[in-house]
Amino acid sequence: MTGRRALIVGASSGIGAAVTEVFAGAGADVVAAGRRIHRLEGVAAGAAGLPGNVTPMELDVADEASARVGVAAAAEILGGLDVVVNNAGVMLSATVQTSDPAEWERMVRTNLLGTLHVSHAALPHLVASKGTLVQTSSTSGRTASAGSGVYAATKHGVNAFSEALRQEVAAQGVRVVVVEPGMVDTELADHLSDPTMRTLAAQMAGEIRVLDPKDVAETVLFAVTRPPHVSLNEILLRPTEQVR
Repeated sequence: MTGRRALIVGASSGIGAAVTEVFAGAGADVVAAGRRIHRLEGVAAGAAGLPGNVTPMELDVADEASARVGVAAAAEILGGLDVVVNNAGVMLSATVQTSDPAEWERMVRTNLLGTLHVSHAALPHLVASKGTLVQTSSTSGRTASAGSGVYAATKHGVNAFSEALRQEVAAQGVRVVVVEPGMVDTELADHLSDPTMRTLAAQMAGEIRVLDPKDVAETVLFAVTRPPHVSLNEILLRPTEQVR
């Protein structure tokens, strides 16, 4: 990754923070972006001394203008973009009957529209560099389950959008990679407002060995460091003991 220029969106914690560390450790120069600038500054400080440089930047994917301006600023800081990782997301699971429509809108704005906003803004830079766009989806992007209908709908949307985009830009040398992790040890479940879903998530996490964010980050690194003629379009990774 030496000399590669990467924008990681949703980098303040979890998978995004791990991708930032793994990329910088492999020599990439990284802009770590997200809403929580104080957390991003901590991620950048933690990467001090690694071969690649990490620059924190505030960016809200749910706001189209913020995404557009942020991507342009990242490209200016780095002198272009070779890799963009779309990792911002929220999981506010609840049954359709008990869930709050305001939480539906938050998931759609962040998980789906946020992915669209960043992808659209990044495309000119990735076409110029024949770069790679990585979209963080989920096992829920393949199989919906009771209690996560809207979350699954956003992740199915990410998968569908990404496949259509892949077909559009393949001839221009741009790779589109969808990564679909199962249960990962992140703060995602901490945002659940539904007590039943919080209990269920904690129970499931206690029954199996969940993925570490670095497991996912190393998978992303593997995908983006394949030779230019090799594109890993869809990568599904689960904890060994996760059934679905």
